[in-house]
Amino acid sequence: MALPVASSGCVGVNSSHSYLKPLESPLFCIGRVSFGWDFHPPCVPLKGRLSSSVSTIVPRASSATTLEDGKPNGNYNDNDAIPTPKVIIDQDSDPNATIVEITFGDRLGALLDTMNALKNLGLNVVKASVFLDSSGKHNTFAITKADTGRKVEDPELLEAIRLTIINNMLQYHPESSEQLAMGAAFGITPPKQQVDVDIATHITVNDDGPDRSLLYVETADRPGLLVDLVKIITDINIAVESGEFDTEGLLAKAKFHVSYRGKAIIKPLQQVLANSLRYFLRIPTTEEASF
Repeated sequence: MALPVASSGCVGVNSSHSYLKPLESPLFCIGRVSFGWDFHPPCVPLKGRLSSSVSTIVPRASSATTLEDGKPNGNYNDNDAIPTPKVIIDQDSDPNATIVEITFGDRLGALLDTMNALKNLGLNVVKASVFLDSSGKHNTFAITKADTGRKVEDPELLEAIRLTIINNMLQYHPESSEQLAMGAAFGITPPKQQVDVDIATHITVNDDGPDRSLLYVETADRPGLLVDLVKIITDINIAVESGEFDTEGLLAKAKFHVSYRGKAIIKPLQQVLANSLRYFLRIPTTEEASF
């Protein structure tokens, strides 16, 4: 399973590594992809802004005092430690569905609004489950595309899933805003801590058998990061076969199974890949492009 790279995006917005200005009435659309097929879900009018190269626009969270299943926000003591929000997008575990896992301590309910928001992206939640461990409650969804019944492979749509889930968390759990990098763009209160990209960025490439390699990237999170990573990888003719993308508070952690012409990546090309990603991730970002 290779991940195609999108080449155009939201109506009225320039994407492809340009930083977007907010639109008065933006439309959420997924555009043409480069593997010879098109994905055109309905355009959903949204209000908000986005400070990255991805063309997905999600609304800014409001100062809601009601959590997603109607649970009052006052149930949590102000002195309670706010857990680290986590969103995992897993392309490896199930060959037929994209697995999404959402954790925020024990504060999440059934996430019915989140499931409805995913349906608005042209997706079906074919299975939902919950399990508990010492880190809290884990809500897990198996997601497929509504039109094909297959797992999601388009990086832009995977990023749209991620941003939609995070935005819903910011909306119904505003206390998560300071714990998420997206809180600066879409939340009520930006994070108090700023992640140093040079310190936070770690990139490794190792052999994972004769036919593929395992790429691991850890860096400061930001909107559009998943799409940008896949584009940088494929721009040097390396194929992304599958992977996992984790959002953990202010950080993003990605694991990609990659190959070059059907084989594991040789050492010199591993170094080129690592250097390309490291250079890209250290490029300063701005909220709005200057024209």
